[in-house]
Amino acid sequence: IAKKKKILMEGAQGTMLDVDHGTYPYVTSSNPIAGGACIGAGIGPQHVNKVLGVVKAYVTRVGGGPFPTELSGELGEKLRDRGHEYGATTGRPRRCGWFDGVVMRHASKVNGLTGLAVTKIDVLDDMERIKVCVAYEYKGKQIKSFPADISRLEECRPVYEELPGWRQDLSKITKYQELPVTAKKYLDKLAELAEAPIALISVGAERGQIIKI
Repeated sequence: IAKKKKILMEGAQGTMLDVDHGTYPYVTSSNPIAGGACIGAGIGPQHVNKVLGVVKAYVTRVGGGPFPTELSGELGEKLRDRGHEYGATTGRPRRCGWFDGVVMRHASKVNGLTGLAVTKIDVLDDMERIKVCVAYEYKGKQIKSFPADISRLEECRPVYEELPGWRQDLSKITKYQELPVTAKKYLDKLAELAEAPIALISVGAERGQIIKI
């Protein structure tokens, strides 16, 4: 830091598994949010000047815990199979669902996101319509802030905005300009919900399938 060199820190797990800001008690024992990097590395927060949030183009969760946008049945299985959503070590199938903008908004705030890296957008390639959760319905009212109480969260139902799919193979695309308009509009919606610009997009599992904006 004293030599003004660039330092890259990568966190594991995810915001909703954070012991303080996640869906307690369905959490890990530490702070995988951006602030946890200061604790783990032993540096002051004034030295962190960029925070890139890594998100899938849809949502997954392993094990128990509330999941308002979870998809069951054929569509959920389709996302799981196309995205190879199985635990790397245990092989446990991950629960899959539509993108949750309420969680995204919460994660953006507690991490102080300055940009987004959206992965696995190619998994949605053959979807005719794609839903994005933009709010929750709780006791007849719409809320956009993530509930701090898990019992409230379990009563929430997703409020969706439906977007057209692109119905096109994105895996060979190497430039943002080459993406179909509908894919760009989907990415714009995610950026709007995160209140942070998109910096990276992945259209496949290989290193060369990352698009930098």
